[in-house]
Amino acid sequence: MQTILGANGQIAVELARELQRRYTSGLRLVSRTPRKVHGTDSLVSANLLDARQTAEAVKGSSIVYFTAGLPPDTELWETQFPVMLRNALDACRAAGAKFAYFDNTYMYPQDHRPQTEETSFAPVGRKGRVRAAMASMVLEEMARGEIPVLIGRAPEFYGPGKTQSFTNALVIERLQAGLKPRVPVRDDTRRTLIWTPDASRALAALGNAPDAFGQTWHLPCCDDRPTYREFVAMASEVFGRDPSYTVIGKWTLAAAGIFSSQVREIRELLPRYTQDNLFDSTKFKRRFPKFEVTTYREGLKQIRRQWSGDQMASPESLSH
Repeated sequence: MQTILGANGQIAVELARELQRRYTSGLRLVSRTPRKVHGTDSLVSANLLDARQTAEAVKGSSIVYFTAGLPPDTELWETQFPVMLRNALDACRAAGAKFAYFDNTYMYPQDHRPQTEETSFAPVGRKGRVRAAMASMVLEEMARGEIPVLIGRAPEFYGPGKTQSFTNALVIERLQAGLKPRVPVRDDTRRTLIWTPDASRALAALGNAPDAFGQTWHLPCCDDRPTYREFVAMASEVFGRDPSYTVIGKWTLAAAGIFSSQVREIRELLPRYTQDNLFDSTKFKRRFPKFEVTTYREGLKQIRRQWSGDQMASPESLSH
């Protein structure tokens, strides 16, 4: 039995698809209100803030994937994320289950230096400190050696479905809506983005590779690192939209934060948009040389196809 904790997000849904497609038909999906991805999925309703419920949800699992997410609310992150992770680790230790932790890059320095698995943590802001503490908790469990543990770390997402990221919200979704894209801070710095289905497929591959445990892995991204200027031009071409866009400066975003709690929550990430973001996934590609990474153009085409299909199937489009 392979179990996904935090099973309703885009990463978890794609992970469930890949696990069922390639590795196992025994899937357990855990969240407060889990939903089946396949007819054979086992659903468990559990609050990961509750240690007993988490332990019951994990019992009998061979591998547990921690993909739980929270809204971008700093206080929620500080009060809930560490508790959820601790409960999950304790439950896996009690069950003798392997643990695969899906991580992000909030704890890395927000500068132009290439990011590898050896990059030291230097978090900027409160959310960055939460993620650094959580990653350190997992590394301590890894060093303890009582259960096999691995970390799969991803940079910023872009992708289909309900993928949540700056790039989806400011570029892709605005193009879909016929609006001018917005670019945070600068349009000439190089970005490393990961296609969400690739992140999920890679996490599944790691979880089912015995030699991957006891290590941190950067999940695979394209070696191309387009600037936002290049990415918007590519996306506009794929979507058949005007390639014009607006760059939103730091001071504009800071002023918007006075009125918007959502903008305030993302301001600590802005330094990463002033410089190149160079996330290196060479280690994964060497271990899994046959893993096919989705190109940016192909990813955007898949979003366009999904979007066109949704339009064709919507009651509004069918009524015209």
